Amino acid sequence: MMHMQIFRLRALPALFCLAFFLIHPGIDPAANASEREETVRLTRHLSLGVKVKRLDDSHTSYEFGDLFPPYVAPLSRLEFPLDSWWAGGELRASFPRFSMGIEVLTNALGDAGGRMYDSDWDNNDPDLMTTFSASRCRMEPGYMAAADVDMEVSDWLGLPQWLSLRPVVGMRYQHFRLVAHNGIQYDLTGASPYMLLPSNSIRFKQTYWQYFIGVRSGIDAGRYIGIPDLKLTAQFDVAYVEAANEDKHLLRLGNRFTYEDTFGHAWHASVGLKKGLSKNLFLGVDFDYLCISTTGSHRFLNRPLGFDVSWGNGVKVWSEQKSISLSLEYRFN
Repeated sequence: MMHMQIFRLRALPALFCLAFFLIHPGIDPAANASEREETVRLTRHLSLGVKVKRLDDSHTSYEFGDLFPPYVAPLSRLEFPLDSWWAGGELRASFPRFSMGIEVLTNALGDAGGRMYDSDWDNNDPDLMTTFSASRCRMEPGYMAAADVDMEVSDWLGLPQWLSLRPVVGMRYQHFRLVAHNGIQYDLTGASPYMLLPSNSIRFKQTYWQYFIGVRSGIDAGRYIGIPDLKLTAQFDVAYVEAANEDKHLLRLGNRFTYEDTFGHAWHASVGLKKGLSKNLFLGVDFDYLCISTTGSHRFLNRPLGFDVSWGNGVKVWSEQKSISLSLEYRFN
């Protein structure tokens, strides 16, 4: 695990170092002052943007099966809403052949839209749900970050000038922190009607590391509809995913934690429009869809009660995220 964390920390700067050496013009130490002045300044290729993003009809969820025969799966499922506002910025360096960028967003604090659902099944009957609860869900400080490098290949393929085609590689990082509170739990066996959960009941953290490869495209849409400086953009990519979560049930005896360590895949698609407002200022709108699916191991830990056990039956962590974002970009050219 330590080696994997070191790899993650080093992967991001290594990605940009590789792109820098590929795109940076060589400098002859013996070059005179006039030649140095002709060297392309990096700042002329930079753009800085601010972004507001809204996640809607989105969630991150997990479930696991029973450790014991008959190995009912799922035994428990928890679904956390992600409908929320996010804001941040993007820094990008763009060259005729390459571009590279990094984006960081954080969420606005407050309750997420929707409810957190917690469902449990009978450990002898996979068709019998025994308990169900619905709670409000508060979002604590979380982060989304992405970094990528792309390369223009449309001219190599003989495509028209109004069409840009760029293979892209990069990584996405997502860290969600949620607290379920003010819920109500129903006993579906008929033993009791319901129970109020008036305080905080679950504290949950979910992290996704996504290493993706794909293709992005840009089309000069203005030439067809008579609106200058209007560009249609799109991207599709697939990713290898590493995920980890921590769930602390605050109303249980002892000090109860569960952990999921999972691996899997994701696919992502986006489409957007970008309009030039002036020579240097651009307004953009993007629609994104991200689907994550992973499987792995579940650990149940409650040291005061003497429990520490792990298993893999029916362990699944997944997320579906739909978003719309509005960005304002300034180019320093």
